[in-house]
Parts: sequence; structure tokens; C-alpha cells
Amino acid sequence: MGEEGGGRSCGTTRELQKLKQQAMEYYRENDVPRRLEELLNSTFYLQPADVYGHLANCFSKLAKPPTICKIMGKSVLDGLGLPTLQVEVFCTIQNFHKSICSVMVPTYFEVHENALPELVEAEGEERNLAVSTAVQWVNEAITQELQGLVPSNQADVDCTLRTFFANKVQEDKQRKELEKSQEDSAGPIPPPQTLPPPPPPPTKKKGQKPGKKDSLVEKPIAPAEPAEPVLCGSMAIGAVSLAVAKTSAILGSNPLYLNIAFLKHGQEQSSTLTVPLIMASVVSCGKSSPGKLNLMKEVICIPHPGLTTKQGMEMLLEIQKQINKTLEVPPPPKAENKKGHNGNKRGQQSLTGRMSHLGCLTLSCDTVEQPLLLLQGVCANLELELGTHLHLAINCAGHELMDYSKGKYEVLTGTHKSAAEMVDLYVELVNKNPSIIALIDPFRKEDSEQWDSLYNALGSRCYIIAGKASKSISKLLEHGNISIPRSHALIITHTNQTTVSDLVEITNLIDSTKHIAILGSTDGESCDDSLVDLAVGLGVRFIKLGGLSRGERVTKYNRLLTIEEELVQNGTLGFNEEHIFFHFNEDAAGAAAGELPGLLEPIFPTEVVEQSAQS
Repeated sequence: MGEEGGGRSCGTTRELQKLKQQAMEYYRENDVPRRLEELLNSTFYLQPADVYGHLANCFSKLAKPPTICKIMGKSVLDGLGLPTLQVEVFCTIQNFHKSICSVMVPTYFEVHENALPELVEAEGEERNLAVSTAVQWVNEAITQELQGLVPSNQADVDCTLRTFFANKVQEDKQRKELEKSQEDSAGPIPPPQTLPPPPPPPTKKKGQKPGKKDSLVEKPIAPAEPAEPVLCGSMAIGAVSLAVAKTSAILGSNPLYLNIAFLKHGQEQSSTLTVPLIMASVVSCGKSSPGKLNLMKEVICIPHPGLTTKQGMEMLLEIQKQINKTLEVPPPPKAENKKGHNGNKRGQQSLTGRMSHLGCLTLSCDTVEQPLLLLQGVCANLELELGTHLHLAINCAGHELMDYSKGKYEVLTGTHKSAAEMVDLYVELVNKNPSIIALIDPFRKEDSEQWDSLYNALGSRCYIIAGKASKSISKLLEHGNISIPRSHALIITHTNQTTVSDLVEITNLIDSTKHIAILGSTDGESCDDSLVDLAVGLGVRFIKLGGLSRGERVTKYNRLLTIEEELVQNGTLGFNEEHIFFHFNEDAAGAAAGELPGLLEPIFPTEVVEQSAQS
């Protein structure tokens, strides 16, 4: 027993000697004695507390940089009370484990208001599985993969996350192939015998005589493309990447937006940063609204670029208050006619509103003109002019309007239009309302011919924007082609396996093709405000956050105000001339398909912009 104790003692002594030798070599290589002597000479006349502080700073510079020691994921609630993912990063700093920061990310699920209970229940189960799988990934494999990495090296972190995700995709593929082979070996199961539904009876057009055939035969619509598969748990990748980026910013005593800007621009980072223009939803009249109108999922206001973010938000809040007052006042009763009816026509009934998950009022409208007339009246009362002080954008959500049984878009309940007729509808809408300067998702992504037609018809006066109609960021980066469907701008979101490096790459790709980048929020948002830092750091032209209601959206608007104040105080707030809306030259020679045409005069009068800038 004594021999064993003696052996352990000798081993311990050798280890201590080895550590001392390593320490001496480290001190010699870093010239620690000379540094300490200089430091003590410079602090000779200081108080002891100050000397200790200087010594601590000296040794902290010589210490090993912070490294990731643990990443913890857990399920929390988003702004709608539904489960989502939170990620917390712990680092080893001077041999101590410290929690640095946490982030929450939204799920990729769309919010379907007035959905069938069966759909809600099925989607709820899928959401729970997605979040729980992401939590498992974070707490087990991902935290092991990232242990020891330096948070400031975002490229290494994201590369590790990409490799991990690629392996998960391969595992999922092999699992599905194994399940399929087992099913095939068990023998095919005959499908149930169901009769196909009878074709709908041919509709007779107005004014068409009996027996007269329609000379115009409409093309059958292209079937809907299958949805891009989303691997269960993939939201862990985007969440961890963002959390590490935020950790690096905190450890470097920098705001997150500045770290993102360094990642995007590197050494070429400009001395100034710009704040993206607000796209704020004011009313919703989409498929889930109680009225007949389906076309306008969001009516969006965009304050003109001459205003600061604060001024623009104050204007939008006044508009929102005025809309609320308008809805509170009942319309005057109409005189009854001989039949006892009050003479109200459809589209003239009271507008009733409720708060949407997007943070704006959902209105009951029966005509396309009704919400636009409401906004015109509100702006007139506030002495604001549409087309000068602010512009409008319409989120058409074309993918939600298609009635596949008829092969047409259901613009109003019971009113259907073919894809070609939709082009005429949009052209007429913009002609009557020139303050509309953007149409988001006017068609499904499958109707590429109509995207081309609309771009050719309105591309000189109106931004054509692809949101849901665009492919996912991973697919866009894989193919390197963002010109399908043909549009001026893309709305990108930070969801699923999208890393911070992916966001930098996709915005660089968008910038290189003269498109416009818009960073958008998801249907079900969390209260995390990192999205705004991403938008400022990436230098996107617009940010689409929903309405100025609901806490999870207001917190992002507040963050935008804070960043603008910081940039003003630091003297680093710049003005991007590209933020001014421009007319586009339809006849620009050499304009490649999918790229912006040539630029002409700005839409906003110069004097308005100058006056606002001076104020």
C-alpha cells in the first residue's frame, strides 16, 4: 500500500514539474516579467485598488479567449402562446463557466385562422415534435459538436452546424428508404376504391347565348409544387447560429448589428450604417377575414424615406388610432325604401375589426376598393397624402387564393378569376391607386408566365415582390438563381436551418443581381428582437414586421428605434440613396431577366424629402 502511495506521489510530483515547466515557457514566450515590471512602474503612484485593476486587465489579455462549453435548449412560448425554441449559450471565461445570452426563434409553421379543428390538432402535434426534436439536438449532439469553439469564429461554428445538419438529412433519408423497403417486402396494400368526383358543370358566361361555345379556351393551371420538406428539428440550426453570433457580440462589447455588419462586409465595412425602411401592416382583409374580400391579406404602409424611423412610426400610430375611431363610429342609417330595406349596398356595411396575429386589424370588407377608401379617408383627416407622405403595399398571398376545384383565384367569396384575368385586375388596381408601389405574392410561384406578364406591365411603377412564392434560402443558395419567379425583391426569413452565414450569403447574392432584400417576420413571432439587428447589419432595404400591436412585434419596432438613436449618437447613421423609391425604365436596354430595370426620377418630390431631412 505504501508503494502504491509512493507511486502516486511520484506521479503527482512529475505532473507538477511539467506544469511549472510549461508555465515558465509561456511566461518566457510572452515576456510576462517585462510586462509586469512596466505595469508596476506605471502604477507606482496609484492606489492599491487601481493597481489590482491594472494587473487584472493585464492578465485578462494574456488569458485564453472565451470558448463555448455548453449550449442549452428548451421549449418556451411564442407570442401566440405556442411552443417554440429558446437557446442559451454558456462559455468558459478564465476557467469559469458563465451564461452569456439566450435567443428565441419562431417556428416555420403558418398561422391558419378559422382552420378546421382536425388541422389545428395535427399541426399542433407536428409543432410539438419539431420543438422537442430541436431541444434534443441542442442539448445532446450540438453542444458536444461546438464545445471548445471560439464564438467569434462564426464561419467555423456555422460550418460545423451545416455538417451536422447534412448528416441528419442523410440519416432521415436512409430511415425513409428502410421503411419503404420494409413496406414493399410486406406486399402492396390496395388503395380503397373511391369514385373520382364529377367534373363541375360548365359555367355560362354573362351575355352568352344558349348553345354558343366559348371561343377562348383557358389553359389548365399548373399543379401545385410539393412543399419543400422541412426536417423535424431543423430550427435548432438557425437558433444556435444566431445565439453564437449574439454571444460573440456581447463578449466583444458590441451590439449584434455591428457584428453582423462585420461578417457581411469584413474589412470593407463602411463607417456608416442605414436603418431599413418600415413595411407596417395596418389592416388585413385576407382569406380568414369575415368579409367577402380575400385579396388583401395585408394592406401595408411605407413611410417615405425622408422621415426618420421615429417620425414614420408616429405617423403610423396616428393612422392606426384614426382607423380605430372610424370603426367605433357606426355608419348613419339609410332611409327605408318601400320594401322595408335600408338601401345599403354590399360593401357599405359597418367595418368591424379584430386584432390579427399579424398585429393589425382584421376588417370585414366586401370589395377591393373598401380598405383603400378607408385609408384614403383616414389620411385626409390627418392631412396626409397617399403617394407623397406614405405609400402602400399589398400582400396578396396568391397561394392562399387558388381554388383548385375551379382552377382560378377566388378574389372575393364566389368571384373567381383566371391567372390571366388577375394580371388585368392588378394593372387596373395600380392604375386607380398609384400610391400602391408594391405587390407581394400576386400569384402562386407555379404561374411563372403571369409573373412575367405582371412584371412587364407594372415593373416601371410597382415593385413585384416574392415572399411565400420564393424558394427557401437553402434552395436559393444551392441553385444560385433568384430570378424565378420574376420579381424586383425577395422577402427572406430566419427560420429552420438558415445560419447567420447563410443570411450573409443570400443578401450578397441578392445585392449582386440588383434585386432588393427584405427581411420579414414569420406568422408566429417570438418576443426576441434579434431580427432587427440582423436587418440593420445585413443592410436590407426594407423590414417587414407586421402591425404596431402585439408585444412580440412592438418589441422589434422598439429595437429599431433604439438602434437608430445609437447610430445618431455615434454619428454613424447613413442615408442610402437606394432607399428612395424610383420609377423604373421599362425599356432599359440589356436588362437581364429578373433584374431591376434602369432608374429614373424618384417618386417622392425632392422638396418633401429635403424638408423631412431638415426636420
